[in-house]
Amino acid sequence: MTVTPPADEARPGDALVKAGGIVFIVGAVATLATMAPLFLDLEPFPSYAWALCMLMGVGFAISAAGVLRSAAAQRRAARASQA
Repeated sequence: MTVTPPADEARPGDALVKAGGIVFIVGAVATLATMAPLFLDLEPFPSYAWALCMLMGVGFAISAAGVLRSAAAQRRAARASQA
């Protein structure tokens, strides 16, 4: 027997997954903006612009933490329903 919350109810980890997705998208846009001058024969951006590209990895890590948190909550709920 699986206990699932209603579709409109937020579950543990949902906010982390959404925030991670936003951070990932910001990093992807920064990566595209930073790489564009290399292909257009323009002056490259300074190193802090390259540091913004790391937001892709940070966003992925945040989303992964949200998925793990959601899985842990589902595991706890399954154990509680068995007891």
